[in-house]
Amino acid sequence: MTAKLEPGVMAKVNSWLNGDYDIDTKQAIQQLIDQGNDTELTDAFYKDLEFGTGGLRGLIGIGSNRMNRYTVGTATQGLANYLNKAFPNEAKSVAIAYDSRIKSDEFAKIIADIFSANGIDVYLFEALRPTPELSFAIRELGCKSGVVVTASHNPKEYNGYKAYWDDGSQVVAPHDSNIIDEVNAIQSIDDVKFDGNPAKITKIGSEIDEKYLNHILSLSISKDAIARQKDLKIVYTPLHGTGVTLVPSLLSKMGFEAVTIIEEQAEANGNGQFPTVVYPNPEETEAMSKAVDKAKEIDADLVLGTDPDADRVGIAVKNHHGEIQLLNGNQTASVLIYYLLNAWKDAGKLTGTQFVCKTIVTTDLIDKMAAAFNVNCYNTLTGFKYIAQVIREKEGIEQFIGGGEESYGYLIGDAVRDKDAIASCAMIAELTAYAKDKGLSLFDMLMEIYKQFGFYYEGLISLTKKGKAGADEIQQMMADFRANPPKTLAGSPVIRMDDYKALTNTDFTSGTTTAIPSGEMGIEPSNVLQFFTEDGTKFTCRPSGTEPKIKFYVGVRAALEKNEDFDKVYADLKDKVKAIGEELGLK
Repeated sequence: MTAKLEPGVMAKVNSWLNGDYDIDTKQAIQQLIDQGNDTELTDAFYKDLEFGTGGLRGLIGIGSNRMNRYTVGTATQGLANYLNKAFPNEAKSVAIAYDSRIKSDEFAKIIADIFSANGIDVYLFEALRPTPELSFAIRELGCKSGVVVTASHNPKEYNGYKAYWDDGSQVVAPHDSNIIDEVNAIQSIDDVKFDGNPAKITKIGSEIDEKYLNHILSLSISKDAIARQKDLKIVYTPLHGTGVTLVPSLLSKMGFEAVTIIEEQAEANGNGQFPTVVYPNPEETEAMSKAVDKAKEIDADLVLGTDPDADRVGIAVKNHHGEIQLLNGNQTASVLIYYLLNAWKDAGKLTGTQFVCKTIVTTDLIDKMAAAFNVNCYNTLTGFKYIAQVIREKEGIEQFIGGGEESYGYLIGDAVRDKDAIASCAMIAELTAYAKDKGLSLFDMLMEIYKQFGFYYEGLISLTKKGKAGADEIQQMMADFRANPPKTLAGSPVIRMDDYKALTNTDFTSGTTTAIPSGEMGIEPSNVLQFFTEDGTKFTCRPSGTEPKIKFYVGVRAALEKNEDFDKVYADLKDKVKAIGEELGLK
């Protein structure tokens, strides 16, 4: 064993070399030792994979900090143990889905075997399916829990494991920490029951598809507009992911007759290689480039692109210059919520007991719109599981209309309790048809929103810091911001700091500090800082829960008097965000 490894890392490496692990795993570890590859050994073993905002997620490979049959197995055994304790003397079932990534189908089979070996009935999708359909299936089948194997939009080297509770939401407190306790209580890989019981595993597929699609169709508001605009030109790319299983057929069922699919990105063959994209994320310009090029070629009205597990969707539309322009997540969330609010108002369904929900890093434009419609807007920590928590807590008290987050995740209605790109594709296509029926583009609708409520612009600065050294650097950056808050941002005094780790709100003007309520409504201690300035700028610092990154969100705003001013106001706001980043040395 190399002497350069920290004692804790050496102990974990030895436990894998001497434990009941397969020979290939042991040989791979020994090879790293023989090569003196301390960096790889440290990154692979310095910690255990933990549940973050998106569950278990990491690089595929050997080690306690990697996605492999043992870390997946230990997580599943811990979840099974907790389910058996949480629901004693009850029949229990779980649903399992998976996407097109490397080893997704293999991990799904391991998970099914372990649950079944622990006496829990399993509903396993017969082939890859979108994450939101898994959430729907849990509620539809009366399951106590569920798992989807996916790393969402991460690079191809990653995979992940999202755990869900009986309401179809990703696990939140106290279940998340309780599950982690059960996982940590497993002393040996020998405690994991890998030998499954086939009699307790049932394959599911088309019957759930049909119910899920029928639910989405029931959400439609403007059927007449779709009928008149059935030739709306839509380009769709699933980015080699699960969206191809449902989005094309759904758009067809809605009545759209001019849908073009990017065929070279429609293959979801299970090898997880994503051959036509560097990064299978609809937030990325490169990932959407083929669809945008096709839209230009055929003069399309709308571009839709879903990530590999189809919980996020990116869009592009014709802007005021007639050019195809990508919208960011805040812009899409804004037009989607605006459309829903107006539709509910026109239907006479706004009674003062409705609400929308978003995360604290998502545009405050949604708060302002909701207030104008006398609709509550609740803000949660980052992660759609917190939005689902609010839906659960408000059930029977207030009615959920829709919600979203800046990272391209949206939800309409509450039958699904996670972000839902399948339903979002349907509603975005519908609102585009609705706008066109009134002689407007979706971009025209966005400009009308800005003129009415203010031009809100949000920029994201994301710094990648890999491995243990990177994780330490991120923690130091957060400590520095806490110890030395910025005094001004772009010349405007900072008047308030919200510290979600300490759960305190500090008013720098009065010098007073008050507590941020927690324990419900999607708020709990989290390593997040927010700063607010006198001119309405909002600056947020947050380490990512799913990637080796620290993210800085900058929100600015200005008035937009007329459409002709759009380009100038937009450029000014972008320059302001850039200046704030440079001022704070975020490079």
